[in-house]
Amino acid sequence: MRRYLRVLFVCTLLVFCSLLYIFNQLVSSLERADHRERAPRTRAADTGLSERAQDDRSAPRDPLELAVVACGSRLEETLVMLKSAVLFSQRRLRFHIFAEDDLHAGFRQELESWPQRFRSKFSYSVYPISFPSDNAREWKRLFKPCASQRLFLPLILKQVDSVLYVDTDVLFLRPLEDVWSFLSRFNSSQVAAMAPEHEEPRIGWYNRFARHPYYGKTGVNSGVMLMNMTRIRDKHFKNDLAAVDLKWADLLMPLLHKYKLNITWGDQDLLNIIFHHNPESLLLIECHWNYRPDHCIYGSNCISAEQNGVYILHGNRGVYHDDKQPAFRAVYDAIKQFPLDEDPVRGLLLPLEEKLKSDHTYCGRSRLVFTRRLRESVTELQKDQDRSRRAEV
Repeated sequence: MRRYLRVLFVCTLLVFCSLLYIFNQLVSSLERADHRERAPRTRAADTGLSERAQDDRSAPRDPLELAVVACGSRLEETLVMLKSAVLFSQRRLRFHIFAEDDLHAGFRQELESWPQRFRSKFSYSVYPISFPSDNAREWKRLFKPCASQRLFLPLILKQVDSVLYVDTDVLFLRPLEDVWSFLSRFNSSQVAAMAPEHEEPRIGWYNRFARHPYYGKTGVNSGVMLMNMTRIRDKHFKNDLAAVDLKWADLLMPLLHKYKLNITWGDQDLLNIIFHHNPESLLLIECHWNYRPDHCIYGSNCISAEQNGVYILHGNRGVYHDDKQPAFRAVYDAIKQFPLDEDPVRGLLLPLEEKLKSDHTYCGRSRLVFTRRLRESVTELQKDQDRSRRAEV
């Protein structure tokens, strides 16, 4: 009889523990759902700024921080990118330019020559390329020269809270503050924002060829990367390297050593590996914030660009400098050749629209995505120039 009582007691205890576990899981799932619903408001509370204050461009605020890394023959391309940022942004900007030593004088000479009305909109610092001394050569030769410098921005720019990193072959077709606003949408877990590498899995690279973990279904592209660097410095990242979570500074070198024979796209692959293990830390933004030839070369596959127009153009694969994708080159040439003090409608927008009409490639057939938002930016710039001229009279 006692044996049956003991068995009954054990069974009752097991049933009680099972019910307790199920209840705990239900509560946790409800909390996660509530957290996701409140996520867009979290970062706004962190910054101490109301939504109205964030949208008010006239409010006195710190400059927006933009970082870029330039090596080799990238001087001109980088200057055109910086020119596009200054042209359309109404907030003050601060540029962090990491470049090989022989490019420093060229950056300073060109930036100081810009008309004062535009020169007064930004400050800049030029830094040497800098990697950890023990492995500097290995990092510098990873993928493209100096590209992996972006991985070390949180460790070098220690006094900077947040930064927008872009590749040299990026052009802003809308004010930089538009993409900067995503910082206010970060929830309490997110440290960075990037766009997918591909929209269409059938032509995706990571899902077909990668020999390492990657983010989501098709990976992410790091050519436009918005970072809350304070959070990156403070966070302990999950990984497949150690039994414990690692801080950013302790994660990078072991990650390279483990995967260096399996990665193709260098530091972008390392970022994909990091966010594969920490998907809750990344805000995925839409493809019109990082529009590349892959989005139109085989036919349009970036729905958000079709709906909204392109906000940030990314001319990777050297398309600004050859004739493979004339639409991308036309936008680059239009911004490069536009004199800063001229009428932006007659000097930039109208010649570009005329040039795009002669492009019959797949990307050229989507020409309206290239100019829809640019037209808004140019109109705002023209109004700003008219106000300045009237003020001078």
